[in-house]
Amino acid sequence: MVQAFSNLMRNILDGKFVYTGELEPHKSIDLSEVISWAKTLKETGRIVAANVTDNPKSVGSISSLVASYIIQRETGLEIIYQLRCSDRNRLALVSDLLGAAALGIRNVLALTGDHPRQGDMPTAMPVYDLDGTQLVDLIHRMVYEGKDINGNEIHGPRPQFNIGAAANPNFKPLEVEVLKIERKAEVGAEFFQTQVVFDVNVALEFLDAVKHVNAAFLIGIFPPRSYGQAEYFAKYVPGVQVPAEFLDNLKKISEISDRKERRKRIDEYNIEYFSEFIRAVKKKPSCRGIHIMAVGYPEVVGPLIESVEGS
Repeated sequence: MVQAFSNLMRNILDGKFVYTGELEPHKSIDLSEVISWAKTLKETGRIVAANVTDNPKSVGSISSLVASYIIQRETGLEIIYQLRCSDRNRLALVSDLLGAAALGIRNVLALTGDHPRQGDMPTAMPVYDLDGTQLVDLIHRMVYEGKDINGNEIHGPRPQFNIGAAANPNFKPLEVEVLKIERKAEVGAEFFQTQVVFDVNVALEFLDAVKHVNAAFLIGIFPPRSYGQAEYFAKYVPGVQVPAEFLDNLKKISEISDRKERRKRIDEYNIEYFSEFIRAVKKKPSCRGIHIMAVGYPEVVGPLIESVEGS
């Protein structure tokens, strides 16, 4: 039985539709900008927790564990600590998890992680001692058995985490992705945050396909700050389907010469498009929330949620 160690899971178990955000620290020890983003998310009163990324796209960045602790301490916003296997063996994973528990972090998103060759240090040696599913298993054993994945006992209090995992609604064939999700749920995943989805029909098909899985699903969306961002997803992110109409409308807006007016119209279009998207997926019982990946664009989050919840 799932226990609520975090506000995120407490809200999910109470039947509330939840919203989470995303924060992306950089290759810097200065977290002031990310802390400012986190404060904006918290001030919406709607974001129950926010992810702190772990070397996204295999670009070396400040420790996600350190950033998670500092951001949570400075803002009071609950954090979902992202932890990936590509950089760490099981010893390092256990050490970081024990450290996270000692620092009061209560959510972990277990990830396999991108291969280092995709990042800014492509000759780095990949680790992959465990994958994302095995990491879920490790965390579950630590929390509910007080042991690591090799059966070694953890001394003293057990870590208290709610365990998240990733899912990809864009993957084809979808049946293969569902099998992976089922396995993650079997070994202890309690909530899933999905990769970015732009096409609402893709999200709806996915939610129907996972309705039998005993876990909470949060659909991931990415309101783009510009036409260029949306075009990048369409051209370079495998499997992500960006509707042609969405791209066309953003392109027209991008041609507005007045910068202030262009910014205003992009905000309005994102709010209009994604509020309709959220209303549609919210009707599916398997959808328990939305993960808004508006990295560097936190000002759109509050108005977007208000557009949905206020209607």
